[in-house]
Amino acid sequence: MRKIAIINLKGGVGKTTCTVNIAFALAAKEKRILLIDLDPQANLSLSLFAAGEKTAYDLLINETHVSECLFKYNDFVDIIPSKDLDKAELAMAGLPNRENILKKALEPVFNYDFVFIDCPPSNSLLNYNALLYANEAFVPVSTDYLGITGLRKVIEMVESVKKAFGHPISITGVIPTMFDQRSKACKESLAEINKGFNGEVLSEIRVNSTLKEVPKKGVSIFEYDKSSRGAKDYMKIAEEILDSRFQYF
Repeated sequence: MRKIAIINLKGGVGKTTCTVNIAFALAAKEKRILLIDLDPQANLSLSLFAAGEKTAYDLLINETHVSECLFKYNDFVDIIPSKDLDKAELAMAGLPNRENILKKALEPVFNYDFVFIDCPPSNSLLNYNALLYANEAFVPVSTDYLGITGLRKVIEMVESVKKAFGHPISITGVIPTMFDQRSKACKESLAEINKGFNGEVLSEIRVNSTLKEVPKKGVSIFEYDKSSRGAKDYMKIAEEILDSRFQYF
């Protein structure tokens, strides 16, 4: 079972879009997926109309069994929705072993091929919990001037987790997003990303208006328009993630 944190400390890079559509691309290949919305903004939950009586708050604070917190989206995708996670983080701050609360809560989870965590865009206790549960991190990076800055901050955070806690996690892949092949700035940014992270960069996600329309429909890009450019790009990413070059060992 691969445990993957989708993380960038910079907002607006397409993190939730990546999490949702990579997961559903893999589900289309009949992989069993657990999606965890660990972002207080709850964009993943909102974009998939995922809501339940029990949520990630109950999992983290009330010690509710993970099985009670699952929202079943379809035969291949389960979701742990986000709710009141800003309050949860405040409560977690006073608890013992606070960085490993998520890891302990997810100990019963084993019957998935992939667990994806949609992380908040902040250097937060929730992110430390995500990184200490996961053994891989994928970083969506917007192909603009400031995109590379967010990537460097994630690298620093992952390295601090490895050193402080001795936890074996690595950045398995960088995902260039919002790429406009007509833009010189995007091409230069992509070249810089490839130069700095050779061998760890997946195919780029091109600018696509269809991807912006999908969240308000409560579905993934594959259910909305599987012939779209966005669907093709995310399916390619899924195939690369299944490739041994982008796997943690």
